[in-house]
Amino acid sequence: MALPSETPAVTRPGRLDGRSCLIVGGTGGIGLATASRFLAEGARVVVSGRSSQEADAALALLAPIGPSWAEAADASDEDAVASLFDRAASRLGGRLDILVHVAGISGRRFGDGPLHECSAEGWDAVLSVNARGVFLTNRAAVRRMLAQEPDDRGIRGAVVNLGSVSGWSWSPTYFGTYAYAASKAAVLAMTQQAAARYAPDRIRFNAVAPALIQTPMSARACTDPDILAYLATKQPLSSSPGTPDDVAEAILFLAEPSSRFVTGVILPVDGGWCVSEGQHPSHHD
Repeated sequence: MALPSETPAVTRPGRLDGRSCLIVGGTGGIGLATASRFLAEGARVVVSGRSSQEADAALALLAPIGPSWAEAADASDEDAVASLFDRAASRLGGRLDILVHVAGISGRRFGDGPLHECSAEGWDAVLSVNARGVFLTNRAAVRRMLAQEPDDRGIRGAVVNLGSVSGWSWSPTYFGTYAYAASKAAVLAMTQQAAARYAPDRIRFNAVAPALIQTPMSARACTDPDILAYLATKQPLSSSPGTPDDVAEAILFLAEPSSRFVTGVILPVDGGWCVSEGQHPSHHD
């Protein structure tokens, strides 16, 4: 039987209603998809990118969805991170419920590669951004969260970092970058160490670990015919690269208040990568 036309529609609150969020590296790829998803769930969001041009472009996309602001900051620079958090706090009314750190680089152009080819410059460039950046933003976040009262779920704050399956599940034929693997393993270790230390303070730390995702950073791999053929058996859930939205959904789950009992988790978002052997095209006649 049809409902009377005057019956009001039933609305459900967003999964992040009223939450204040900072997404470092939120101006493109996975970070931008996460910002869009958070806004759709009722969050107030500040995103940061490496340049004012990136920030402006992201804001043009995000502003129609919900309350959002964009800042330019170098996440590997201590002073820049301090300034970013001050500006974000001003935008968000003084409280930070959620930090998501997505910012990172692939270091091939700097000299990253297999151990016997990896240059010291490549090592330093990748670790400076991918590991040091997480250290600086997570430290800034936890200092603020320690100083604020628990929310209505009894939690002071939540941090979600972007790791990678490269941190423990290697595929050296196509993804043999030594410094990148080390940097992502560092992210996972830092996340779990912080989860252990700050659980008594009601601050949650978790990480997602994607496999190959279609982003600007992965354009080389995502257009390589041999790699795409490899994914048919290495990421068999899709037989192709994942999407930024796939990762954003996992980040949302780990960040939302309903996951208040979850900390120290490394969540693979990998289409089956970690449980699949994968067949290299060159192994077939």
